[in-house]
Amino acid sequence: MEIRYPRVAAIDVGKKEIAVAVRTPGDRPGERTQQIRKYKTFYPVLRQMVAWLVEQGVTHVAMEATGVYWKPVFHALGEVDSLEVLLVNARHVKNLPGRKTDAKDAKWLAQLLECGLLRGSFIPPKDIAAIRELTRYRKKCIQARTRELQRLSKVLEDGGIKIDSVASSITTLSARDMVEALIAGERDPKVLAEFARGVMRKKIPDLTMACAGRFGDHHALLARMHLDHIDQLTTMIDGLNTRIEEVVDPFSEQLRLLKTIPGIGEGAAQVIISEIGVDMSRFPTSAHLASWAGLCPGNNESAGKRKSGRTGKGNAEIRDILTECAWSASHTGTYVGAQFRRMHRRFGKKGGGKAAIAIAHTLIVITWHVLHDQVEYRDLGSDYFTRYDNPDAKKQRLIRELQALGHKVTVEPAA
Repeated sequence: MEIRYPRVAAIDVGKKEIAVAVRTPGDRPGERTQQIRKYKTFYPVLRQMVAWLVEQGVTHVAMEATGVYWKPVFHALGEVDSLEVLLVNARHVKNLPGRKTDAKDAKWLAQLLECGLLRGSFIPPKDIAAIRELTRYRKKCIQARTRELQRLSKVLEDGGIKIDSVASSITTLSARDMVEALIAGERDPKVLAEFARGVMRKKIPDLTMACAGRFGDHHALLARMHLDHIDQLTTMIDGLNTRIEEVVDPFSEQLRLLKTIPGIGEGAAQVIISEIGVDMSRFPTSAHLASWAGLCPGNNESAGKRKSGRTGKGNAEIRDILTECAWSASHTGTYVGAQFRRMHRRFGKKGGGKAAIAIAHTLIVITWHVLHDQVEYRDLGSDYFTRYDNPDAKKQRLIRELQALGHKVTVEPAA
């Protein structure tokens, strides 16, 4: 196979050690020379490895994306401008079975690289990567707080306290006051119900019944610990929100443009920027971006038969946030909302999940165009799918559907 890059290197990444294979031209035409070395993953040692690659005249380096262990190696390589680094998906470069060692993996990767058979993954710039780490950690903190609220709910349930069966949530101010009073030792359900505020006071009789249970001292201890942890996580989330707003400020214009898209709010726009950046030149078309995110239909055909159209693997973060945005957009009177309802009817009563994925694909296509052209979203209107319908044809279709259900249909014009 033709050699496209004569001087290449490939790295098999581990937590404590990396294997580096370098392939360069040999003494005779068509001959290739190969060297393999192993290095510890301490950063000063990684710099020594980079210096050796520069000494060998290497121009292209490939490495697999292995957990988080690739990051220090990638950053060390990025300190040298003469090296072009390709971070590749491990699923795309599997070695032959039965030949599995770190050195052989590095050798195989180098052979693929020198022939130009590798495609690098999208690596965001440093400022975008910093936002990404903050937004992902914020998501984990929010998930941790949700789990802690569920644990608190289980403690109350075990103690016979059914506040969340009357209140909309145990996160309301009224519910929090009642739980605090329970922890402080108050057990009289009438006294506890009097902590209700606002419209909750209409439910005092039900709250009195809900607060009568077998709440004990060990329940109070657990509830106190859960509440303290919830408060701590809330403080962390607030701090992360403040920091994210600061680091996203240079991209305030792109943030504003994204928020013109139905279903996308402040937090969702921050996540989108953190995951795909603002420079759409890395994605030639909107279809490339949708494929990278795992939001395009799968392509699985064999022997002339089309099999599953399930979406493939992609960026889980952008997929999750756009699916949430799709559900939010479904409640709007916009083109996107109308498309969601149309898809939902097509997929059936339980087809909401499929419809959300389909609308997430629409949203990421819109996102690409908004960021690529630097323009606001222009809605096509909620009547887009019915604007050009033929009324007589629609009437005949509805009549046929009713007749198929066994009804006799008589149509009269309205007065």
